[in-house]
This record gives sequence, C-alpha cells and structure tokens, in this order.
Amino acid sequence: MTKTPDVLCIGAMLWDVIGRAPRRMAPGADVPGRIRHLPGGVALNVAVALARWGMTPSVLSAVGRDSEGEGLIAEAQRLGVLTDHLTRDAGLPTDCYMAIEDSEGLIAAVADALSLELAGAAILAPLDALPVWTGPVVLDGNLTEELLSAIARDPRLMRADLRVVPASPGKAERLEPLIAARRGCFYLNRLEAEILAGRACADAAQAAEAVVARGAARVLVTDGPNLAAEAIAGGPTLTHQPPKVTVERVTGAGDCFLAAHLAAELKLMPRDEALRQAVRASAAHVSGKDVP
Repeated sequence: MTKTPDVLCIGAMLWDVIGRAPRRMAPGADVPGRIRHLPGGVALNVAVALARWGMTPSVLSAVGRDSEGEGLIAEAQRLGVLTDHLTRDAGLPTDCYMAIEDSEGLIAAVADALSLELAGAAILAPLDALPVWTGPVVLDGNLTEELLSAIARDPRLMRADLRVVPASPGKAERLEPLIAARRGCFYLNRLEAEILAGRACADAAQAAEAVVARGAARVLVTDGPNLAAEAIAGGPTLTHQPPKVTVERVTGAGDCFLAAHLAAELKLMPRDEALRQAVRASAAHVSGKDVP
C-alpha cells in the first residue's frame, strides 16, 4: 500500500561528498582527513530529518537513472523518505555537492545541481495527481528564481504552508519572489538574512527583523554559536542561545533546524518551545549526533 505524505520537500536530492580535516586549514592546504559520501541536498536533508521526527515526507526532485541515482533512491527509502514523486531523466546525471570542512567549520563548497535546474517545472508535475495541498511544503533555494516565482503563484500550492530555505548565501537572492508574494516562513543564516535585507546586521534578531521589514511575514535566523532568532510581522521577536558543542560537522545543520522547528509546530508547540527545539537539534547535529 502506498503511503500518503504529510510534508512535501521540493528541491535538491543528491549525493554529498564531504571532506573533513580535524584541524584548521589554510587556502591550498593538503591535509589528512575523512571523506564521506552521504545522501544530501536541502530537500532530502530536511526530509530525512522529518522522518526521524515521525513524519512521512515525500521529495519532489530530479534524480538520474544512473547507478548513483538508484543508490540514492534506495538510501532515501531506507531512511523513511517517500520517493514516488521524483522526476527521472535518463539523459541527466544525478546531482552532487562537494564540501571541505575543517575544525572551524565550512571552508568551501560546490553544488552541482544542473539536473535539477534543467528539469525545471517538470519536478512539479506530480502535484497534478495530489489533492490541492494544504500541508507544509519545504522549498529549497537550489530551485531557480523563475521556478520559485512560479511556485509562489501556483494554484496547486496556494493553500500550502511554505517553509523556505535558501541552500546557501549565494542563492539567497533567489527567494525575492516569495518575499514579494508575502508567502512563506523563511529559515536563514545571518549572512543570508543580511543579503536579503540589503545591509549588515548586529545579530540574528536584527537580521530577522530586517527581512520582515522587507515584506516577509515570518523569519528565523541562525548565527552559528550565537543567539538564534525568530521575527514575525506584528509580533515580538524571540531569541534562544545554542548550547556549546564541539564542532564535528556543519553541512546540514540548517536543514535539521528547519525540520525540528516544523515538527514542533505541527505538534502545536508554542513559538518559544519550537525555537528551542530547533536550536538544540541543530547543535546536536553539529556535534555529530542525529536527533530525535
């Protein structure tokens, strides 16, 4: 029997190749470390985390019909993610993300999401087979600005609860159509928020409020080990201090934050408790633990 999803995650589903050195690295450094191949992409990362919170997420993405794609789908299914709504093209390879991390965090990363970008609106075709969606939809900034703009106006998603994450600072500006449409709850790091706000901000709270002032209804901002914040139009701004942890990984921390926050809200937790759960889940991820 086919399961019915309770959350749709639209965006990147790919392989992560993460190289991590246990020491600080300078540009051009060549040091010993560990390299891992993991299921990744913002949409899939969030879906996997949501599955751990007991939810039934489905990913809408583009995955190749190559061996990498077959392996990725099998691993996603093992982790509790529905893959019935994928777009697959034999002429396109499965996408890939490569990052280098050191003891201080992310050094550099390259996201090859060409197949997702070329697939374009085709990844939304499975929406035609679903009833008008009224549940949560996670939108990943790896989608093109044109597609994000189309999603903001898509009648199939007009009643959806949009949860939006830019994927990286370099893609933050792609979210402008959703801000202009005054749709969605945005999950940003401080740099991404500053890009959308168009100015530097003193902390996460100021950054979240600045994006709300641009037109967003609701914004959550993280700032590494510093205070995280949530700002809403017409309401008080909340903050929470992350616990101190030893950094074991950084890739995917924001995705865990979003998933934990959404899971809390679907359980009708108050705003402050939902923010606290998200901050703690993100910190646990950074320390090398998966929660719950």
